[in-house]
Amino acid sequence: MTRYCKNCQSGWRATIWAGVIAGTLATLVQVLLWLIFTDEFPAILYRDARLTVAMVLGGSGLPPPATFDVDIMLAAALIHFMLSIIYAALLAPLATRLNTVLALLAGVGFGVTLYIVNLYGFTAIFPWFAQARGWITLIVHAVFGVTAISVYRWLDVSSARSQPDGH
Repeated sequence: MTRYCKNCQSGWRATIWAGVIAGTLATLVQVLLWLIFTDEFPAILYRDARLTVAMVLGGSGLPPPATFDVDIMLAAALIHFMLSIIYAALLAPLATRLNTVLALLAGVGFGVTLYIVNLYGFTAIFPWFAQARGWITLIVHAVFGVTAISVYRWLDVSSARSQPDGH
């Protein structure tokens, strides 16, 4: 059995926290980049929330205007964090198998791959996501990957140190 599953309860806790923290930081970076490099904020935030909710509701989540709607924002946040946790779970097994530099590179690679899959692959199912493609979204996915793997590693090491037998 790998180190990843020796203490599955703490492993899942680390995975959930890694997803939530990475999803939160990635969103904050995205908002900051939108504020600095576009004049579309907050409309672009509302647009992306509607794009996300439309994954569940279909096209009925997309109608204009792209303005603030509390139900849309809450549903988008729920979907965003569920996906963030799932993506962190996919990345977690690599976190403890690689040294720090390789883990960080794997996080960037994972984020870039996630960008390609989400914004090019899944547009076959959800074509409306094509409009979210761009360098800001690419950077945000890389930030997500690096953050998720870093948080998981940090929590895994902290958990291992707190165990009486070192595992």
